[in-house]
Amino acid sequence: MALHWPTFFTRLGSAVVFCIVMMAGLLLHRWGFLALVALIQALCLRDYFRLIQKIYPAAKWPKALPAVVQTMSLIILMLLQVYYEMSAAPVMLCFWPLVAAVPLLLQKNKFAADGRLQALAGMLYIAMPLEALLLLGQKHMMPPVFPLALILMIWTNDTMAYLVGSFIGKTPFSKISPKKTWEGTIGGALLTVVGAGIFGYYTNLPYGMGVWMALALCAAVLGTIGDLFESKLKRTANVKDSGTMMPGHGGALDRFDSLLFAAPFACLLVYLMV
Repeated sequence: MALHWPTFFTRLGSAVVFCIVMMAGLLLHRWGFLALVALIQALCLRDYFRLIQKIYPAAKWPKALPAVVQTMSLIILMLLQVYYEMSAAPVMLCFWPLVAAVPLLLQKNKFAADGRLQALAGMLYIAMPLEALLLLGQKHMMPPVFPLALILMIWTNDTMAYLVGSFIGKTPFSKISPKKTWEGTIGGALLTVVGAGIFGYYTNLPYGMGVWMALALCAAVLGTIGDLFESKLKRTANVKDSGTMMPGHGGALDRFDSLLFAAPFACLLVYLMV
């Protein structure tokens, strides 16, 4: 199949801008990191509410509800940025995305719950995991080493899974995402964990190989689950992409679905091991 150059350059340009924005937010001042997390949160919540409205066209909720959820989430983010010594928070954060995921994953066609409740579940699915990402950054003030490592590991896992699956993938992984294969999924996870181990061995950071390999495993396993969850959400809404934020790449939820599931568990992992 011939490469469509206009589409290729559109996707490449979007990816470059995306990486620049992400790296700027991650590597600059701690308030820059907060601004990045708040931006991701706002964009993901916007995509989420649009999907819910497609799934429940007849569902009614106040028009101001998305704005209220975003405002509440932003206030919590700012409070966590100032008062981050909350030892119980990482443990609680781990359960929020799972609570939001269970009703969707157990349904074959449509949600069983009311659309308005699923809208409120956006607080659990999106806002709370991003608060975990902020807490994860507080564990090693600036630059936020652990969030940066988690995001890079998720990208590595996605890339390696795609490459391995393209070369040797034969066994379908899930009906939710037909293009995924078991060979690609397992290969991507193994290469990500091995790469994290090599990184931990040769760097001078004050953490052992075990921390980085455990973080990589979390990124691979939970990231894959997060991707499947968002794919199920889109299939239920009968759409290809969650939005149009990045030309050629889809919406914010398409870019951060893996991070939303991995961040809470990575936060707990780091708080227990470091």
